[in-house]
Amino acid sequence: MNLTGIHHLTAITAQAADNAAFYTRVLGLRLVKKTVNQDDVSAYHLFYADGIAAPGTDLTFFDWPAPRERRGTNSISRTGLRVAGPNSIAWWREHFARQGVAHATPIERDGRLTLDFEDGEGQRLMLVDDGGVGEAHPWARSPVPEAHQIRGLGPIRLSLVASEPTEAVLTAVLGMRHDRTYELPEGEVRVYSMGPGGPAAELHLLAQPDLPPARQGAGAVHHVAFRIPDADYAAWADRLKVQRMPSSGPVDRYYFRSLYFREPNGILFEIATDGPGFTADEPLENLGERLALPPFLEGRRAEIEAGLKPI
Repeated sequence: MNLTGIHHLTAITAQAADNAAFYTRVLGLRLVKKTVNQDDVSAYHLFYADGIAAPGTDLTFFDWPAPRERRGTNSISRTGLRVAGPNSIAWWREHFARQGVAHATPIERDGRLTLDFEDGEGQRLMLVDDGGVGEAHPWARSPVPEAHQIRGLGPIRLSLVASEPTEAVLTAVLGMRHDRTYELPEGEVRVYSMGPGGPAAELHLLAQPDLPPARQGAGAVHHVAFRIPDADYAAWADRLKVQRMPSSGPVDRYYFRSLYFREPNGILFEIATDGPGFTADEPLENLGERLALPPFLEGRRAEIEAGLKPI
């Protein structure tokens, strides 16, 4: 019973229309599900992914009218998006320059060529060369050439006041392993892996005790989710109980089933099943074209649509 990698990452936007334009037209991702936050139906929940909406490729956003985040520690501080090879990094650098996207100079970090950049709300992202290892599912209608399209998520970097309490949860509760360390100008980064390892299955922990605590807002990350096979869901719910880890208990999100809990520094983690997936209520070829609502919200469609701004 092991985590198999990163499932999705959910962030916050205050500008849903601009967000959709950036992630689909500039980054070339596919909008695979346009739905609402199931706990706050006044807000969109937008899911961007690869051509088949595969688990591990979902970058999602809650649309909340929030001020910008206050950057600091005890937060997810940078999100990796994987591409295949140095030629892709070079293409993206030129693309960002043409599009006016804030970006840094590519550098080698932890043995991988990396290009840091930000969206219009300051969401901190990085393109990471994953060597083209593993499956990729390009989107035929993406404005980005197939060879350079984003392949999925990872790694994910956390900024923490102290890494030791988080590390204890990663190893004792979640079964991750400490693989290695590397240095950034900000300090030592400790790399924890799950499942097969590699950038699609890594958390990078950076202790920054001198920073103030972060305050979430537009441009911040809300939570990160880890993948499990569907058949392991009940066992993971039991495991959190046995480990006395306070959690949400089972939550059915219709497209996947979830368990939520906060690690000792307060960052929200989620464990999520790979299935049923986003084709549960829409055919693959039509994903993201209309407002999708899970069955328990379908009866409120008129009310919900009236409260949302068109995208």
